Amino acid sequence: MQMPPPDPEVIGKKSRLVDRLKSVLPDDAVIHDIAETRAYECDALTAYRCPPLCAVLPSTTQEVSDVLKICAEENVPVVPRGSGTSLAGGALPTADCVILGVARLNKVLEADYDNRVIRVQTGRTNLSVTGAVEEQGFFYAPDPSSQLACAIAGNIAMNSGGAHCLKYGVTTNNLMGVRMVLMDGTIVDIGGPHLDAPGLDLLGVICGSEGQLGVVTEATLRILHKPEGARPVLMGFDNSEVAGACVADIIKAGVLPVAIEFMDRPCIRATDSFSGAGYPDCEALLIVEVEGSPAEIEEQLNVIVDIARSHDPVELRQSQSDAESERIWLGRKSAFGAMGQINDYMCLDGTIPVSALPHVLKRIGEMSAQYGLDVGNVFHAGDGNMHPLILFDANKPGDLERCEAFGADILRLCVEVGGCLTGEHGVGIEKRDLMYEQYSADDLEAQLRVKDVFDPRWLLNPAKVFPLDATATRRGQGSSEAAA
Repeated sequence: MQMPPPDPEVIGKKSRLVDRLKSVLPDDAVIHDIAETRAYECDALTAYRCPPLCAVLPSTTQEVSDVLKICAEENVPVVPRGSGTSLAGGALPTADCVILGVARLNKVLEADYDNRVIRVQTGRTNLSVTGAVEEQGFFYAPDPSSQLACAIAGNIAMNSGGAHCLKYGVTTNNLMGVRMVLMDGTIVDIGGPHLDAPGLDLLGVICGSEGQLGVVTEATLRILHKPEGARPVLMGFDNSEVAGACVADIIKAGVLPVAIEFMDRPCIRATDSFSGAGYPDCEALLIVEVEGSPAEIEEQLNVIVDIARSHDPVELRQSQSDAESERIWLGRKSAFGAMGQINDYMCLDGTIPVSALPHVLKRIGEMSAQYGLDVGNVFHAGDGNMHPLILFDANKPGDLERCEAFGADILRLCVEVGGCLTGEHGVGIEKRDLMYEQYSADDLEAQLRVKDVFDPRWLLNPAKVFPLDATATRRGQGSSEAAA
């Protein structure tokens, strides 16, 4: 079939925009060739794709400001992008947008060990923040599974957590200040290197705002002294409900492990085959890690092991060395990659009360049978942040739609038991139309008004977070050409 000729008006608009962007950025920082823009057509939610109009890679806050001024003047939407690891479609482009990538904003600007803070550009990867301070005996606590690749910008946008968030909290608990550029190019500083900045808690509004309010170019982060030591214990159980009950009992006992991670049989088998971690053949597995001095570790582990034994584990294995600890964690850190070898999958992100774990796991198993799709559960059990992995065949007609319907039912279940739609992946486009499950129309209107204040023309990260009908009176979801 013959394709229609390109629209001269669109070509002219793009040419003018590219010329203006090149006037404030180096030529290699403006990507506009159609083939090259395909590198930005999706994030880790690969079921949805749309090449942007063009992409830019600024290196300084001032360059970000210049880009946003131009886009505002040209009435062009902007989609901020960290490393593209979003599992919720948070960095999905629209056909008429500019992708603003922060990959070149990757410098450490200041490390203040006396006050335990570090200031970095937000294109820096999560793990490299710890890499910059570990020789001085410090670390950065939030540790998403994608920490080798994900950028601090995306962590702030989605309020990311990780395996150790039970003890140390998620990004918002470790973020002290930001430098942010508004859509009109205004540069603002919020918070700083000291706790409890005066005035409104705008930092709490920015963290988790999914690129709706501004582009964060610098972040002041809390760094912590490395603990004296840490040790995990591995527990295997003959059903998921018992493992969930064990988690609830550990929390009720007043022990605060640094992490409690859960995997069910499908994940155990996949990860063990993939990593050779030597996991037991069981229905559910917990990895519980504690830290502190040798005496503190021993005391905490004694309590945890006693609780585990009361639930009749099929295996109970305490690490006795660093090598054994690494082996216990190896499978968990490999879980997403291991499941990807089996089939296509969609990774969900709902949060529930810890006490509801047994019920929710049982219902997910029942829904799995109902939809005829396998599901593997791997998640941060200590804070109830669930990550069910629904397996499907992207090449089989109807499978993706069935997978999405299954996922929506799981997220509705999370809300029903007193949880919420997302813990650390964000809403993006994945959960956009489920927001009414958690919020009333008035609740959403209050959130929309915050967006109105920061981005009155709705040019930032269009068609994300809010149900499209809720934003119909604004700019038309930021773009009429939303890929979703």
